[in-house]
Amino acid sequence: MTITLSSQDYNELLKASKENREASPGLEADEYLDQMPKHLGRGYYRTIEVYPQLWLCIFDKEYHHDMVLKTPINHHPLQFHALALGMYTDTYGQMGRENRNNFISGGGMQQKIDICYQHSQRILGVDIEMPPHLLKTFFPGKDGEILPQLKFLAKESDWQTLLYSPTHSAIQSVVMQIINCPYQGVTRRIYLQGKVIELMALQLAPFLEETTVKQLPSRLKRDTIAKIHHAKEILQESLENPPLLSELAQQVGLSESTLQRGFQMQFGTTVFGYLTNQRMEQAHQLLQNTDFTVAEVANIVGYSHLGHFAAAFKRKFGITPRECCLGKKLVSGL
Repeated sequence: MTITLSSQDYNELLKASKENREASPGLEADEYLDQMPKHLGRGYYRTIEVYPQLWLCIFDKEYHHDMVLKTPINHHPLQFHALALGMYTDTYGQMGRENRNNFISGGGMQQKIDICYQHSQRILGVDIEMPPHLLKTFFPGKDGEILPQLKFLAKESDWQTLLYSPTHSAIQSVVMQIINCPYQGVTRRIYLQGKVIELMALQLAPFLEETTVKQLPSRLKRDTIAKIHHAKEILQESLENPPLLSELAQQVGLSESTLQRGFQMQFGTTVFGYLTNQRMEQAHQLLQNTDFTVAEVANIVGYSHLGHFAAAFKRKFGITPRECCLGKKLVSGL
């Protein structure tokens, strides 16, 4: 038996489970505990605000049945994720097998992701989540801003960068030290602050050590330009469910960096910027010329979150989708 839930429904179940149980003793002021709903499995999520806006989550869970969690397109914070035990599968591969126990999710727009857990598989690990701008607090450059090597992790309205890298003993050791923190009160907070920075540094080490920047040729070859226009056509035909940047680059036979640079040179925007612009243009036409609701139009152009759609539409046209509909009705006299 497999249970399939949206991430929103899953979070609602966690919330309901929390409300139906007595408060856990021993929790500190900056700490929250979400127990796994009993009909789904056993375990918990223990969340601590280690710094302002920086959250550490320690999770230990096991499901009674195979579980699929479906996450829609969403604006995702910067996330550092590391497993100490167990494995699961997401859209991009398997976590927890063959030394693949940690990843970094950059801040930005995240694609639709399905996460699949096997029943009776214990999953133990930690998550660190924070807004990308906090990188300049922990890893500042000479100008006080984010280190140049790490700016790729702060995409804002562009597609986020996902990095799956092999783990090693130092990362695993810090993960276990976080999970088994022996202190309480102020001492615990200071201890976890240090361990969180240590874990982030270990996961970022390959990028912090990178000192050379590959220079791309200043001009694009004719066949490269043709491939970039082919990529544009693919995006136009798949607005509702576009390919990942890596998938699009592979389809047209270019590297991701060449594809991004080519879009900037040919169309004056990023791949994601072009995709968003096309989606908004189509949405505008549908709102002006059809009887679809705002929610229906958002779904047609690939947005499962109505708030994200409305924000993108307003950035493009200076009005909300609802105001666009109202304008249509005023002009037509309906």
